[in-house]
Amino acid sequence: MNAPASTPLKCPAGTVLFQPGQECPGFVRLTKGKIRVLLTSASGREVVLYRVEPGGLCLQTFSCLVEGKTYSATGIAETDLEGEIISHSNFRKKLETDPSFLSSVLGAVATRFFDYERLVEDVALTSFDARLARALIRLADADDKVPATHEQLASETASGRAFVSRRLAEFALRGLVERHRGFIALIDKRGLERIAADDV
Repeated sequence: MNAPASTPLKCPAGTVLFQPGQECPGFVRLTKGKIRVLLTSASGREVVLYRVEPGGLCLQTFSCLVEGKTYSATGIAETDLEGEIISHSNFRKKLETDPSFLSSVLGAVATRFFDYERLVEDVALTSFDARLARALIRLADADDKVPATHEQLASETASGRAFVSRRLAEFALRGLVERHRGFIALIDKRGLERIAADDV
């Protein structure tokens, strides 16, 4: 019996989808939700590489399928997920026979490489305060609240938890944020935007 061309994907937030050393089951195509992909060092420090949303592509999965390698990063469902996993064989077939699918994949690959360039630029050329301000703005909800721990913000900014805590304390003294149990409130969003732009 032939393997199915694709299988449904449905899982709750917090599900670990893949980890370093695991083989790739197929090409993930999301219709709902968001996946966070991160690297973890030997010391346990985490760095968020990118997020995958509907229409986007997981470069880790793409690399595993094309080069036959195992995963080198971790993928976690940041929200509830729905979609499908296209089998390895059907993924290659669609690349060869479906021009629209090939075009969408190549476009998504280009976008993901841009994300990598931006990550390298942020870490190498941008001040930490600017990286932290950008992370706070990016993760804030409609009420300007950031439901993230200091450890999670450290992952978002490629830094350490203690350093994040010190800079958040400074931001609070400057009236930019307020720290609460379970979330951080953005008080002066315009001021954070100036810091994020490296204008101060």
